[in-house]
Amino acid sequence: MLRVASVPASHVYVRHLAHPGGGDGVRRLPDPDPADGHVAPGKWWPPAMFEPGWVTEHHRLFDVFHVHFGFDSCSPRVLESVLRELDEHDKPLVYTVHDLRNPHHPQRTAHDEQQDVLITAAHSLITLTPGAAQHISDRWQRTPVVLPHPHVLDPARIEAPRPDGGPFVVAVHAKSLRANMDPLTVLDALAPIVGEIPGAVLRIDVHDEIFEPENHWYAPDLGLALLRYGDHPHVEVSVHPLFTDDELWAYLSDVSVSVLAYRFGTHSGWLEACFDLGTAVIAPSCGFYGEQRPCEVYELTETTFDATSLRDAVHASHDRWRAGEVPRATWEQRLAERVAVADAHYDVYSAAVA
Repeated sequence: MLRVASVPASHVYVRHLAHPGGGDGVRRLPDPDPADGHVAPGKWWPPAMFEPGWVTEHHRLFDVFHVHFGFDSCSPRVLESVLRELDEHDKPLVYTVHDLRNPHHPQRTAHDEQQDVLITAAHSLITLTPGAAQHISDRWQRTPVVLPHPHVLDPARIEAPRPDGGPFVVAVHAKSLRANMDPLTVLDALAPIVGEIPGAVLRIDVHDEIFEPENHWYAPDLGLALLRYGDHPHVEVSVHPLFTDDELWAYLSDVSVSVLAYRFGTHSGWLEACFDLGTAVIAPSCGFYGEQRPCEVYELTETTFDATSLRDAVHASHDRWRAGEVPRATWEQRLAERVAVADAHYDVYSAAVA
C-alpha cells in the first residue's frame, strides 16, 4: 500500500483520484487540522502540511508528498523549506499543475515564483490538458503526465434527467468577484446578445458578501453595477449566500449555458460539473478550458475581448440546446475514466518511490 500525504485530501478532485472500489493500492492521509486552529468538516485551508516541521514530525506516515492546492500564501522560501525536509527524509514530491496562473492573484509574479520552486523540484509532474503540458515543457523543460479531471458529481446526479421545458437561460455567476473575473465587460456585450434570442433569459448571480463591509470580498460598486443589469426585461439578477453543493448542482441544472467570465486562469472544476450535469459552457480563450471538455470558446484574455466571438458562441449554444445536443458525461464514461486516472496515479507514485 502506497501512503500519500496529499495537499489537500478532502477536495473533490483529490477524492475522485481514488479507485471507486478502493483497489488502487493507494491510501491518502486525511487532512490534518488547519494551522489556524479552526476545525470544520472538509476544511483544509490553510494546509498544516506546509507548516515548518510537519514533514519532519510525520515523515514515517507517508511515502509520497503530493501537492495540488493550498500554497497561495506560501512564499518561495516556505516552499523551499518544505522541500528541504522532504529531501532530508527521502520523500519524493509529486505536483499536479492545476493552475499556471492563479485565479485569485491579480498579478502573476507570486505564483510564477511558487511554480519555479515546485515544478523544478518535483520528481513527477501531472497536469490536466495537453496545452498546459506544452506550456510546462516550453518554460521549465519538464514533461508532465496528462490526466483528465475526474468527475465532480456522484453517479446518481450524473444519470439524473435534466428538468423539462423552460426558456433558454444563459448564466453568468460572478461568485465573489475574484481577481480573474471581469463580469461587467462580458455582461455589457451579453445582455443585448441574449436579447436577440426570443424568450431567452440572462441570469446573473453574485454572492451577498460583496455587500458586507467587514467581508474580504466587499465590492459594493461592482455589486451595484451588476444589479443595474436587472433593468433589462430579459435579465434576472440574484444576490445570495454561497451555494451549498446541493444548491449549486440545482442552479447548474436549471440553466442552459454557463458563461465563464475569466480574464485569466488555466483549468476549471466548474466546467467539469457542468459536463456532469449536461449544462453547456462558454469558456474564455485564456487558459486551456477548451481542451478540458467540449465547450464553446470566445475571445477573452487579460488584454483582449471580442464580442463577436461571444455572440457566435451564444447562438451556437442555443442551436445545440434546441436540437438536444448539449454534451454531457455518462457515468459509464466517467467511471472508466476514473479507474484509468487512479491506475495512472499509482504508476506515478510507484515510480517516484522507486
